[in-house]
Amino acid sequence: MCASRRCCMECMSLSEAMLNRKSIRGFTSDSVPKEALARIIELAIQSPSASNAQPWHLAVLAGDPLAELNRRAVALREAGAPINPDVAPADLFGDYLRRRREVGIQVFKLLGIERHDMAGREAWNRKALRFFDAPVGIFIYTDGTLERARTDFDLGLLTEALCLAAMCIGLGTCIDQQALCYPELIREITGIPEAARLTAAVAMGYPDWTFPANQLDSTRESLETVTSWHGFD
Repeated sequence: MCASRRCCMECMSLSEAMLNRKSIRGFTSDSVPKEALARIIELAIQSPSASNAQPWHLAVLAGDPLAELNRRAVALREAGAPINPDVAPADLFGDYLRRRREVGIQVFKLLGIERHDMAGREAWNRKALRFFDAPVGIFIYTDGTLERARTDFDLGLLTEALCLAAMCIGLGTCIDQQALCYPELIREITGIPEAARLTAAVAMGYPDWTFPANQLDSTRESLETVTSWHGFD
């Protein structure tokens, strides 16, 4: 296995990509060639879907459109505009909530943001709203009339494939639900239909390995914790 997370396509296997992929929350300003993004998406859309329905669409933003979206989204937040994502965040509890809190505490510790530093927390929330200042922002959406549970599962498969394919050519990603807070603004800038359901957003770019939050390696539960075996010796 590669000694570094900065693996290249030539040395990375699928298992290495799955073990080494992590959320990147700080990016360099280097632009990503359209050809590289097209290759990533071409790989991602090979993902399986129920009955081969392939219910996904992607809107890829960079340059001026992304800058306008980020600027206006932050302005809405500053004005106190209520958020209205098409897919509401899950209400977590128990171990699920504990894990979310743990990773949040770890991120803030790396960034030097104290618990009562409301200004620092707000600045971080705005950064998340701006795709963490990545050079590329991707929205994944579907026909809003489709049954949600199965369709959103399919879009989740696509989203993971997108992240793994990006890593294989040296790009970092962060699945960024904050970027979905103002769907009407997103539709205005991208032309995504009103009837579509915006399900996921992904920040993408070249990782800035000096950015403190990129040093975080979140943990996973053990095989024994999440698996039961039936019919095996």
